[in-house]
Formats: sequence, structure tokens, C-alpha cells
Amino acid sequence: MTTAAGATNGSAMSIHGLRPAFLAMAIAAIGAATILGAYFFQYIVGLSPCPLCLEQRIPYYMAIAVAAAVAFVASNHAPVTLVRLGFALLILILLVGAGLGVYHAGIEWKFWPGPAECSGQLPQLGGGMDLMKQIQTTSLVRCDEAAWRFLGLSLAGYNVLISLAMAAIAAFGLARAAAR
Repeated sequence: MTTAAGATNGSAMSIHGLRPAFLAMAIAAIGAATILGAYFFQYIVGLSPCPLCLEQRIPYYMAIAVAAAVAFVASNHAPVTLVRLGFALLILILLVGAGLGVYHAGIEWKFWPGPAECSGQLPQLGGGMDLMKQIQTTSLVRCDEAAWRFLGLSLAGYNVLISLAMAAIAAFGLARAAAR
């Protein structure tokens, strides 16, 4: 049977027919693909992540887990309030991820200074016992230099775009859950 929105029962043929569970799984899939892309750049291409790059992964890990949970509860006909809270939490997590990306991209473009441990001047290394401590606390991967750019955007810039797109999907899921 086909509905007025053009969706067949049980499927998501049009944007208006998309179900909250499907939207949550899309967020989890996009998040997982993004993390796999980060691992590809790290382990295959050989671009070591800076400390800020590693911090930007945390919202993705959280979003993948929360989105999978939201998909599960939405597909098992949980209370709408629970599904809505899940999507609201996803929006918050993904906006924090976008904010971290903006912060990192701003450091790369020299709009503001970054953390001392991975930006600015490298510290002068002294001798003796302090040398080992200085080596252990100094990052050789710079936060203020983009290791790779495509179309003018660094990976931090793409993180902003992906996080905002996922937040938009979560906002749409929140609206769809409310309409259920």
C-alpha cells in the first residue's frame, strides 16, 4: 500500500516518509564512515593526528553509540519522548563536535592561538632529567598546521560540515519523532 507521501508501508521512499529509526541509523552510519575515514588518513595515508584531531573524534564515538540506541528504541516502538530525547542529545553532541572543528580550523587559519602543547613555537629543549619530561610532553604533530587540504578545507573543516549535516539529520529526526 502506498501512502500520500509516496512511501510504501515499511519503507522510506520520500524524505517525508523517513522514519526516526532510519534517520538514527543514517547518523550512526555517517559517523562510523567518518571515523573510518580518519583511521584511513592516519594508518594508510600516514597523517598522524594532533591532540585536537583526537579530541574531535570523541563526539563521533558518542554519536554513533547514541544514534544506534535511538534507532533501537525507535524501531521497538519506545515512548516518543525517549526517541525525542535521544535526537536532542544527538544534536547537542554533534554541535559540540562542530564547535571543536571550528576551533581547530580557526587555529589552523591562525585566527586564534591553539593549545601550547601543539601550537606556536616549539619549546627549547634543555638537558638532564628535564629533557625526558620535555620530550614526553611536547607534541611533534602540530595543531596549528593543516596536514592535508582539499578544496581549501582541512580535515577539521570537513569535520564541521559533517557534524552540522549529521546535526541537521538529527533535527529532522526530532521533528519526525514529534510527528509520530
